[in-house]
Amino acid sequence: MASEAEKTFKRFAVFGESSSSGVEINNKNFSKLCKDCGIMDGKMVTSTDVDIVFSKVKDKNARTITFPQFQEAMKELGQKRFKGKNPDETLENIYKLMEGKDPATPGVTKATTVGGVSRLTDTSKYTGSHKERFDESGKGKGIAGREERSENSGYVSAYKGAGTFDKKKKESK
Repeated sequence: MASEAEKTFKRFAVFGESSSSGVEINNKNFSKLCKDCGIMDGKMVTSTDVDIVFSKVKDKNARTITFPQFQEAMKELGQKRFKGKNPDETLENIYKLMEGKDPATPGVTKATTVGGVSRLTDTSKYTGSHKERFDESGKGKGIAGREERSENSGYVSAYKGAGTFDKKKKESK
């Protein structure tokens, strides 16, 4: 059970932190873990409780906690969340809440399709010069779709023998 909790700990430790190795978690991500996993319920365990427990288990001048310190924090939060149960049982219940959870990013990946938006963004219905900006799948061509690009092959545009110079040169050798 602890290995699943450790995986969740690492996923939240690296969330939003490009320099993090997943060994230590900061207070922001610790609070996010507690909120996203349902440990912080707003009644028994509040955000203030989570911050106090984080400050209690971390080293004096540190800004992060390691996994053993995290386990200690979960024991304390478990006592608040599940009152009247023994410490081992509360820790197991906390780990069950954490099982398989990932950091949530609400509203980031959703695209709006309200009213006529889907009709306006359907590239198959585009006409004129706008039609040239997208391929058959609807993916944009980038600069090639916006500008008239010329070939820089060295031949004039209507020349039929383009690309034959090297062949003639090889044949003569």
